Amino acid sequence: MKISIITVTYNAEATIERTLESVAQQTYPDVEHLIIDGASKDKTLEIAHRYPHAIVYSEPDKGLYDAMNKGLKRATGDFLCFLNAGDKLHSQETLAHIASSFSDGSPIGVLYGDTHIVDNEGTFIRNRRLTPPEHLTWRSFKQGMLVCHQAFYINRQIALPYDTTYRFSADFDWCIRCMQEGEKRGMQNFYIHEPLADYLAEGMTTANHKASLKERFRIMAKHYGYLPTIIQHIWFIFRVLVKK
Repeated sequence: MKISIITVTYNAEATIERTLESVAQQTYPDVEHLIIDGASKDKTLEIAHRYPHAIVYSEPDKGLYDAMNKGLKRATGDFLCFLNAGDKLHSQETLAHIASSFSDGSPIGVLYGDTHIVDNEGTFIRNRRLTPPEHLTWRSFKQGMLVCHQAFYINRQIALPYDTTYRFSADFDWCIRCMQEGEKRGMQNFYIHEPLADYLAEGMTTANHKASLKERFRIMAKHYGYLPTIIQHIWFIFRVLVKK
């Protein structure tokens, strides 16, 4: 089984090497690492070219999700995952553990796991607030983004393009639509009970939190209905108040 790791970059010289190293150190051999760069003006490309395993493309794009769509078109792996600059695969055995999940021959749509949140130095801060459920379907995302994008490995057969009308939360919509496609094809989803990614805390969505939440509301209303989405958000608010 071939696995494609896609990393989208733009002026990422401060963080890209950590990601390149984590992929280069994997014990699993059949890995494709695509660097989809938006014509960086710093040393991002110089750093990426130091790593023989990296396949580098650099050209202007129309934003993050446009670049991710370019990565989808170029990926040749059976399964693929997006790993941002600064994020890491959790251990050198991560991809080997993912590949070993194919034991009974069942058609798998998504392989997913847990995520650790790390700081700019790569130091562990905490576990992610939302934990992946044992059984994940597209309906599960009514509860929010239960699986971090960086710990979501998808069968390339059901990897649909991102909707670029969303600026901050197209990944949320993408996960739902791809899992709907997998369900139509009778594919199962498999939970790997371990951290798969170390996620850098300050991603684009984190930096634009309010705009991201507004988009997520629209996405949930589209997939689950307006009234159920309002009810779910009332529950979100109640849960936060109770925890206080």
